[in-house]
Amino acid sequence: MSDKIEKARELFSSGFNCAQAVAGAFGAQFGMDEQLLMKVASGFGGGMRCGEVCGAVSGAVMILGLKYGQSLAQDTESKMRCYEATTKFMNEYQKQKGTVLCRELLGYDVRDSEARARFPDRQKEVCPKAIETAVLILEEMGL
Repeated sequence: MSDKIEKARELFSSGFNCAQAVAGAFGAQFGMDEQLLMKVASGFGGGMRCGEVCGAVSGAVMILGLKYGQSLAQDTESKMRCYEATTKFMNEYQKQKGTVLCRELLGYDVRDSEARARFPDRQKEVCPKAIETAVLILEEMGL
């Protein structure tokens, strides 16, 4: 198991969400302040709290932005490089997991308190695997 997978698992098991776990596993290599990165990623857990794009996916896309992202309006080359890397990541995650949507991975919408109560351990079963998949794909992409 890679150091980044271990770091992501530690972050998740300590109480951070999927986006924070994935972003936090890679942030140091880009010189990111860990507390700032945890704050930036904090709203992305649970598919932005509405079951949309999985937080692990969102965290990975944040890291792709740190690696390839555009910071100057006229830098269209970086913009395209980031878009290409994001598309590659999204396609591979979809291929491996069957979806990029949190509610489809979990089997319920995180906004549905009754469903959450029926499946109290579902996140503990699903999220670590989602996080690991995201980290592995990023590593395979050379990050």
